[in-house]
Amino acid sequence: MDKVRFAIVGCGVIGPTHAEAIKNVDIAELKAVCDIIPERAKAMGERYGAEWYTDYKELLAREDIDVVNICVPSGLHADIGIEAAKAGKHVLVEKPIDITLEKADALIEACKKAGVKLTVISQHRFDPGIKELKNAIDTGKMGKLVMADAYVKWWRTQEYYESGDWRGTWALDGGGALMNQSVHFVDQLLYLAGPVKEITAYCGTLAHKIEVEDVAIAIIKYKNGALGVIQGSTACYPGFKERLEFHGTNGSVIVEGPFVKDWKIKGEENKEITAASFSGASDPRAIGIMGHIAQIRDMAEAVLYDRAPSITGEDGRRAVQFILAVYESSRAGKAVAISE
Repeated sequence: MDKVRFAIVGCGVIGPTHAEAIKNVDIAELKAVCDIIPERAKAMGERYGAEWYTDYKELLAREDIDVVNICVPSGLHADIGIEAAKAGKHVLVEKPIDITLEKADALIEACKKAGVKLTVISQHRFDPGIKELKNAIDTGKMGKLVMADAYVKWWRTQEYYESGDWRGTWALDGGGALMNQSVHFVDQLLYLAGPVKEITAYCGTLAHKIEVEDVAIAIIKYKNGALGVIQGSTACYPGFKERLEFHGTNGSVIVEGPFVKDWKIKGEENKEITAASFSGASDPRAIGIMGHIAQIRDMAEAVLYDRAPSITGEDGRRAVQFILAVYESSRAGKAVAISE
């Protein structure tokens, strides 16, 4: 095998991003797409030279598909992922892995039982700024980590939520600004600062007619002793670039969008910085595809060389566990401990 053969289930907002990313990976090719809306499946299939379906089970029956990319509403991720695993396909699922820990666990177990690989999209781990920050933390350049924060002050219109009857619902979206948008940056905090001990949070629905939150703030106690906050929103007009701030006893690094904005580490004050160029702050379609290209390449290499993907199902589960603890703390009005 010189190319890994992909299929996409779900041709909505994020499906074309996956298709475009696959097209840009030389060791990957797109064989088939599926959507319950025939016109949408046909249009994407014809655009990318792939067979198209309206029933994903027909797609799963094909023998010339190695990986299935799941780009359907969040609350259906595990259901279709489990079917794909049973059909012997490797599974690449959009964020979040699903909206409950029970369903996340079921998908992880199904993939293990079937002997297939599972990865959850968290493409920002491949951003240049995140790679630089990770290296600075892991090599001890920043000293002892004391604060790790994420600020995701984005904007979504009411029309965005009304564009799909699943958006902004507990049943299929599983949450709002945190579960759908800020899950990326929850993952970054866990990846960079490590496990979380306790969360105190507040959530609100302040700008949209939806069931779930469009504003959330959480105070974080990390197990390594550092403190932090995450602010996630889709109610901050007109939308601002997401930002990560990490502070240690020997230096601080701020990442804005995909690139480092400030690098203030002892002895490296003159480090050259490249400005960020794109963000999904006000439009999810504006998110660049470089991260998806990198993660799809990573999955293709995992299949070709029989290794684990860089981002695992367990990584996806931890992000959902964090977000569910935020919701629990907000409802209960008290701190919530997180257990491994």
